[in-house]
Amino acid sequence: MLRFEVVHQSKKSRARVGRIYTQHGIIETPNFVPVATNGSLKALTAAQIDALDIDLLFCNTYHLMLHPGAPIVESAGGLHHFMRRSKPIITDSGGFQVFSLAYGGVHQELKSAGTKKHDGGVKKISEEGVIFRSYRDGALITLTPESSVQAQKALGADIIIPLDELPPYHVEKGALKKSLDRTHRWEKRSLDEHLKNRRYQSMYAVIHGGIDPNLRAESCRILSAQPFDGFAIGGSLGKDRTQMITMLEQLMPQMPYEKPNHLLGIADLPSVEAIIPLGIDTFDSSHPTKCARHGLLYTRNGNITIAQGKFKTDLAPIDITCDCYTCVTYSRSYLHHLFKAHELTAYTLATIHNVRFMINLCRAYRQAIMDDAL
Repeated sequence: MLRFEVVHQSKKSRARVGRIYTQHGIIETPNFVPVATNGSLKALTAAQIDALDIDLLFCNTYHLMLHPGAPIVESAGGLHHFMRRSKPIITDSGGFQVFSLAYGGVHQELKSAGTKKHDGGVKKISEEGVIFRSYRDGALITLTPESSVQAQKALGADIIIPLDELPPYHVEKGALKKSLDRTHRWEKRSLDEHLKNRRYQSMYAVIHGGIDPNLRAESCRILSAQPFDGFAIGGSLGKDRTQMITMLEQLMPQMPYEKPNHLLGIADLPSVEAIIPLGIDTFDSSHPTKCARHGLLYTRNGNITIAQGKFKTDLAPIDITCDCYTCVTYSRSYLHHLFKAHELTAYTLATIHNVRFMINLCRAYRQAIMDDAL
């Protein structure tokens, strides 16, 4: 069972240092959670992931449910055995991917507002759940609150997420309220299914409401009255960072202080700088690893695009302050060469660096909070 403690509350902001205790280890907060979509961080082995000292790893139920299938993962002893990870894992419900197929991302939504929505394989959304076609073989699949929880039980993650509906950013308020009410009913059904057999797993509720402060407050009130172990913040977070920060500034004071919280899908560096003082405990995103595979590398002095010609003869490490294997071992010149030569090793070395940079960044944030400097 999950247990959470606040180690230190900053005297300067809502930022806090905490510890989340799980069956598979302790998660120090605030902390970045890398996304291992298919049970693996792209281009990295289990040993390389272990060396990065990642407290919590995010795996996607939707993809793992379609392949290799939750029963196969369960027969292998769950995700921890299947992917050879000894530390904590969190899985989502699968809803984000399903509804992304239906509505697209915020950028697509803004471009297509007022036009026919993206079909994307979703065939029916009802009180029961959602019916969609597998992107792998076209098979019709029904995802319900109960089946999502059952799949996550089979995957064996330490923290699991109830099924929620993700309406598009541009939805009108009446439709948003209708979606919110259904999401609350789905989350209650998910919780009931989870409580039939907790195992060692814990469940985070997902607070919705778009950028409407009243609906966010309503969602927080309804879900915090139920025995969830923590709270995730999901749904549409706004069309830009400014809207997201405004929403979080209004929401965070209403969140249950004694339980951990998680911001879903956000971990770009400017956003991280803004959300930690608001009291966010953990946050996941594939952004740092995607940047790495495109040769965009993080440094204390700003991001660099390693394929640029100026790095061809640069024998310095990516970041002189970084302790990752890549920075300790190789130069910018070598990374530049690998990317220009399209060597697959480039993805591995760049990913190692960006993930370790995020881990070290969060460690620095924790120290700043302990010092009441943040």
